[in-house]
Amino acid sequence: MRRAKNNKQKQINDIVSVVKLAVLLLIGIILCENFIKSDSRIIWVPEVYYTLICLFIPLMVSVLIYLIWIFSTRNRFNKRYVDIINKIEIAVFIIVFSIIIFICGVNESQYKFLYLFIIITTTIQYGMKQGIVVSCISSLIILAMDIFMEPNIIVNTYFENDLILAGVFILTAWPLGFYVKIEAEHIKKLEELINIDGLTELYNHRYLCDSLAEKVKNGDRNSKPVSMIFIDIDYFKQYNDTHGHQKGDYVLRKIGEIIRGNVGKEDIAARYGGEEFAIILPDTNEEEAMQMAENLRKKIECTHFEGEESQPKGKVTVSMGVSVYPNKARNDIELIKSADDALYRAKFFNKNRVEAYTSILDEIKKNIDEKDIELVTSIKTLISVINAKDRYTYGHVERVVVYSRMIADKLKLSKREKEILIYGAYMHDIGKININKEVLMKKMRLTDEEWELLKQHPANGVEIIKSVESLKDIIPLIISHHERYDGNGYPNKLKGKEIPYLARILTVVDSFDAMTSNRPYNTRKTYEEAAEELEKCSGTQFDPEISAAFIEIVRKNEGEAFIEGVSDI
Repeated sequence: MRRAKNNKQKQINDIVSVVKLAVLLLIGIILCENFIKSDSRIIWVPEVYYTLICLFIPLMVSVLIYLIWIFSTRNRFNKRYVDIINKIEIAVFIIVFSIIIFICGVNESQYKFLYLFIIITTTIQYGMKQGIVVSCISSLIILAMDIFMEPNIIVNTYFENDLILAGVFILTAWPLGFYVKIEAEHIKKLEELINIDGLTELYNHRYLCDSLAEKVKNGDRNSKPVSMIFIDIDYFKQYNDTHGHQKGDYVLRKIGEIIRGNVGKEDIAARYGGEEFAIILPDTNEEEAMQMAENLRKKIECTHFEGEESQPKGKVTVSMGVSVYPNKARNDIELIKSADDALYRAKFFNKNRVEAYTSILDEIKKNIDEKDIELVTSIKTLISVINAKDRYTYGHVERVVVYSRMIADKLKLSKREKEILIYGAYMHDIGKININKEVLMKKMRLTDEEWELLKQHPANGVEIIKSVESLKDIIPLIISHHERYDGNGYPNKLKGKEIPYLARILTVVDSFDAMTSNRPYNTRKTYEEAAEELEKCSGTQFDPEISAAFIEIVRKNEGEAFIEGVSDI
């Protein structure tokens, strides 16, 4: 719609510009009629020749300059400067027309109608207000000329006649301006129908994406950041199932109203789809966006919604993700994906919170050779593909990373060992990119053939990252995170201390999260049940020392909100 509107405006501007060019040529004809008075029709008579040169060369140069200006140069200026220049252009045309009328008889001139051209073109381009202003100025000029030329005459017939002409000027601008206004309102209404979500009265998905691309370009051009907030209503399906879709629509409308009332004039708030909303914040850094998101989250949490008592925490709440261009994303598409990833982090970690986008691979890129950056970026894309295939994998990886940080501190790992463990935790399932979505999402137990296929993911993961020299220390974790302490694991059936130490740590936290997560073929265990399972399998599946340390962490933190949030899906 915006493109169609811009094209239409461009066509109108082009037509008006052609009219103005034609008027300039008409002025040339008028000047010729009034200055070439020789009875001779021979073009080479010196007086006629010199007059033509003096008139036409400046006129043609002026027309050429104006032609270049209206069809190329003007479009490159900032809109604010274009508006100023357009006003100057209108003033110049009024002055030129006034000079022509003055030269050609002043009050007796037959060329007073020239003002109609600038009145009509101004009204079409800029609306009724500007058109009436120009018509009033034009009327005052011709009436002033009449009074100036015959100041003492009792009955000024020129003045009387020109009063009618002044009325024509105003009546031309007025109804034409109304037509332009009505058409503009009609276009605005169509834009609303196309760009506005009917339920929440926020912008819709299409408008958001178009605007984001434009804002990112502007931000890039002006070296300004562009932030984005993704918002999702917590437990919205449960609310819908309990109270019905009409009440669900009521919640969507009310949250849309809160968002609309808490964004800036330049911000763009939209319903992204379903129960998700998004806000574009031009010229806003991450810290400012996080603060705005947190204020909005609190506002929604403190607002009373009918039936909210049935929600898990007795309130209607939202989770939010924040990302910023260009620090966290290279373009508008990455900005959407990164804000969406941050939103999922917020939902996984206890909901009703704001999360900024972070990527461990972005941290890795700071510490790797420049030649490997492109490969690591590709790995990041692969992980995004896996997350899209299976949201469980996304949440599982995030939680395993958190558990890895906790046990690394408990075991007092060195800074480098902690980095390797965390990077390995982040990428340990990257080999699942080669596993069909049907296998990853299967709701029944896997067949032997499917299980053998799934067991290949450690080796597949190594194949993906082995060409990146800077990631070579992560390879032992990826290949060995399914080995068992008793030697019955896969793929290499390593035993005891043959399994790399960091891989043994990863095995413990990976298995713990698998036990405490909801999966179609797995009954979720409580933390204590999972801790008991770690104790039971200590010395067989798990390293006794590592499992004991992690069991201590679990029992110490069980019941705390943070641990509860880590497993919340």
